[in-house]
Amino acid sequence: MSSNAAGMIGDLVATAIPEDERVWVPQAPNVWFRPLFFNTVQGGWCNLLRVRRSGVLSRHRHPGPVHGYVIKGSWRYLEHDWVAKAGMYVFEPPGETHTLVVDAGVEEMITFFNISGAMLYVNEADTIVAYEDVHTKIDVCRKHYEAIGLGASYVDQFIR
Repeated sequence: MSSNAAGMIGDLVATAIPEDERVWVPQAPNVWFRPLFFNTVQGGWCNLLRVRRSGVLSRHRHPGPVHGYVIKGSWRYLEHDWVAKAGMYVFEPPGETHTLVVDAGVEEMITFFNISGAMLYVNEADTIVAYEDVHTKIDVCRKHYEAIGLGASYVDQFIR
């Protein structure tokens, strides 16, 4: 392998669960995400979602596919009869609306998500009430990293 190829591979390596807690970006009370990769060309991202509370997190759908891998804890969707537990892989087909829930007794849930496209938050009438895409996620990260002293450009390492 050439040294240039080795350097490119090194640019894609990140410690998923950081030692520095400040890298986790607050999303809601006791809910954070840790960016791993922002694909501004195709409009997707990879992150870890960490939750330290029980209850409904969100009702949403995606126009593109989503892949998840549960690292710690468990969670489920109200619309399905399975529980995603540590070590399990989850596929979310495009267009499916689902309500993510962390059950009581789960101290911490951490799941890796690979999201293609946007997240469309919907109400009970399936009306879109909010959305996130790669650019809104980058903006949230920039504001967070600036506010905590890492600098707005800290997020640049995750953008490809």
